[in-house]
Amino acid sequence: MSKKALIVLFVVGVMIFAFTGCSTTEEPVEPAETPEVEEPAEEPAEEVSELEDKVVIYSTHGEDMIEMVAEAFQEETGVQVEYINLKGELAERVEAEKDNPQADVMFGGASNLFMDLKGKDLFEPFNPEWADELDPMFKDSENHWFGTIQTPVALFYNTDLVQPEDLPNDWYDLTDSKYEGKLIFRNALSSSARVMYSALIQQHEKNSSIEEGWEFMRALDKNTKQYFDSGSLMMQAIGREEASISFSTLNDVIDNKLNNNLPIEIIQLESGYPVITDGIAAIKNSPHPEAAKAFVEFAGSAEIQSMLANEFNRLPTHPGALATSPEWMDEITFEAMDVDWVDLSEKQSEWMQKWDTEIKDTGKDVN
Repeated sequence: MSKKALIVLFVVGVMIFAFTGCSTTEEPVEPAETPEVEEPAEEPAEEVSELEDKVVIYSTHGEDMIEMVAEAFQEETGVQVEYINLKGELAERVEAEKDNPQADVMFGGASNLFMDLKGKDLFEPFNPEWADELDPMFKDSENHWFGTIQTPVALFYNTDLVQPEDLPNDWYDLTDSKYEGKLIFRNALSSSARVMYSALIQQHEKNSSIEEGWEFMRALDKNTKQYFDSGSLMMQAIGREEASISFSTLNDVIDNKLNNNLPIEIIQLESGYPVITDGIAAIKNSPHPEAAKAFVEFAGSAEIQSMLANEFNRLPTHPGALATSPEWMDEITFEAMDVDWVDLSEKQSEWMQKWDTEIKDTGKDVN
């Protein structure tokens, strides 16, 4: 072999040795790992309680109004609504069924009734979405009941029978002999009448004495021509000019003035009107608890309160509903009577029993 060939082989051998030496001393390079990206934790799905297929309502509202709300709720949810109008027996029925409730919702009735029944542990507390919009005076501080309608109880008169100068300045003027036989009122079956009589008694108890309150009620009874079971019959008697002065809820006065063309106007009084808060509550341990809460949520919403304002002249508690209510609700002014509703709630039953058995129809001859 030539000298040149030996040199070439030597060089090639050195290169092979160098290459193999490097490969045996260096660790193989691992591919870089892709850093793990933590998946965001999934929020637990909000539990949506399934509504029962039925809800039972006990109410004091007129059947046409309850039916409108019931139909709207059924269309919205598919839940069948059964309702019973119990008028003045509403609270007693709910209390009597405490150990075995037959209804799911108490819809209507004055706030003092709700206060009384709350104290007897009859309502299931929860907080509807719209409740935060209400003035505190229109709801329970512990979310047991909520006001859906504010209902002033107003004195009114037949403008064809009484001149403005002959109108009373306050409730207490109604005991004047010039009003004898000119007054007609509701009896204690009416929740608004129960509140009205109790509020008048309470004013005397706070400012003078309960004895003077009963004397006032006797004098008022003497001037009262008749008591009515029915508000519509009482209004018809005013329209027939059988009497000239009465009281009723403000919406009832407006209804009969606008829709029945009765010549009636409210009377502004110095001590004002008691303003009833008509409430709604879910009954504790009811047969259909989820449907009950859904109905309360629905019935108190701004949309439904506005509907009742426009269809039935019911003054809403929800400020959002007032914005789309009839004009008269913004225009009417009245003084609200200073009523201690908690005190009235505690004493009303006792006072009304005494009124019904010892005062009513005792100041005059009854045929």
